[in-house]
Amino acid sequence: MAGAGVVLTVVLWVLGVSGVVRAEDPYLFFTWNVTYGTIAPLGVPQQGILINGQFPGPNINSTTNNNIVINVFNNLDEPLLFTWNGIQHRKNSWFDGVAGTNCPILPGTNFTYHFQVKDQIGSFFYFPSLGMHKAAGGFGGLRVNSRLLIPVPFDPPADDYTVLLGDWYTKDHTALEKTLDSGSSIGLPAGVLINGKPGKDCDGKDDAPMFEMEAGKVYRYRICNVGIKTSLNFRFQGHAMELVEMDGSHTMQNLYESLDIHVGQCFSVLVTADQTPGDYYIVASSRFLKHKELTATAVVRYAGSSTAPSPVLPKAPTSWAWSFNQWRSFRWNLTASAARPNPQGSYHYGSINITRTIRLSSSRNFVAGRLRYALNGVSHVDTETPLKLAEYFGFGGNYFMYDIAGDELLTAAAPIKLLPSVKTIEYRTFVEIIFENSEKAVQGYHLDGYSFFLVGMGPGKWSPEARKTYNMLDAVSRHAVHVFPKSWSAILMTFDNVGMWNLRSELWERRYLGQQLYISVQSPVRSLRDEYSLPDAALLCGAIASLPKPPPYT
Repeated sequence: MAGAGVVLTVVLWVLGVSGVVRAEDPYLFFTWNVTYGTIAPLGVPQQGILINGQFPGPNINSTTNNNIVINVFNNLDEPLLFTWNGIQHRKNSWFDGVAGTNCPILPGTNFTYHFQVKDQIGSFFYFPSLGMHKAAGGFGGLRVNSRLLIPVPFDPPADDYTVLLGDWYTKDHTALEKTLDSGSSIGLPAGVLINGKPGKDCDGKDDAPMFEMEAGKVYRYRICNVGIKTSLNFRFQGHAMELVEMDGSHTMQNLYESLDIHVGQCFSVLVTADQTPGDYYIVASSRFLKHKELTATAVVRYAGSSTAPSPVLPKAPTSWAWSFNQWRSFRWNLTASAARPNPQGSYHYGSINITRTIRLSSSRNFVAGRLRYALNGVSHVDTETPLKLAEYFGFGGNYFMYDIAGDELLTAAAPIKLLPSVKTIEYRTFVEIIFENSEKAVQGYHLDGYSFFLVGMGPGKWSPEARKTYNMLDAVSRHAVHVFPKSWSAILMTFDNVGMWNLRSELWERRYLGQQLYISVQSPVRSLRDEYSLPDAALLCGAIASLPKPPPYT
């Protein structure tokens, strides 16, 4: 089992726990102590968020259908939540870990997350979701391996490595929050990190090798962009990368010299150690930043090597059109045996009729002298009582109104409303969502609780004619979508997972300032068939803190 903080890993053959999980599925137990600690990844001492003293945090190594139980002790001086990027929480938004679904873990207290990686495989990550915590650390890899009875479309690698890429600011997260609260932008990052390191020490010397390979063997690298603002290009000096998985889905196995990985996305590649034994760099560099390119490196060493890597780094591409063309090459591997993330059969998405189209556009403006971002004219504001809990206790109407943000675009000049933003979508309907970007920078979005099919992208404004360009056969099922400048992206999906789910900008500055909303998917009946009951251990806060819990589902 990889990663510190693992207290116990056992298989419990029990008769179910709180009706939440099947009896035969194994349990993985973790204890996390979350603290502040002084870190200096770019040479500037600053306050970071550590898990069991580690930055980045420990890896979670699980297998399809495992039950993951994580007891989090909050030793910070402020509330804390963790969210699990890409984990779908079937029927269980109670442990999604965002402000609209969960009460925060208060300082000096603990809370136990309990969720199942149901019918999933692939590479994901976790991070703290409140405020600008994500800019201070607290993130780590989360992998879901295929069960032994289900073959994967490639031979087992000699080793399996996690590579966490991200931009980095040298200011504490509290300073970044103050900057945003004052009405200003946080500006450009100071650098890029690979697994928490920039690749060079203060004397310009390489860090110790991060990974090791033996000549002739094949290795898996799980690469995630855990940053808060910047798209990154990843490449491997002297070696080709064979893409095998993306955001939890096996892909057609094309070869790439480099990959653009946008914020919130995870790719898995196979790398064959087929070069002259020596040291080689892996490189991550920023994409689409004005007048600036930030680069991080890490050393991969062939076993027994004493040859330094070449100082000539492979170059990154230079245009967003290159990235668009690369996206067009990504295809879902329809013949791979694996857990399917769409149990209602929507992986045959090309033959399902669209019942609703939602067009979402971002906007930015100043409200009372402070910068805000919005979706369809509404800049989301969190409530003291989490939206999901208010809805479950029957108090939703007291704290928010549904569907303030409509399904159609507003003009860029439309005033921004500061309100809780919750859209309702009918259970088990097949919906088309169009993300439109009128700005000059790449944007990105993530939807909790679901995977979807990124079927189309194009320049300009979307129109119904654009559907003729959709990939209606083998678009990759994934949970993150990027939108190029002055362009649109289209996704298709079945809303078959009951709960309250966060749709958010992956650019954390924008998300912090309101570019997010929640989607409420409710079953016509309160039934365990469709959603688990509120767990006994759930934290209660705000207006429902002292209220008795509603009767459980049956």
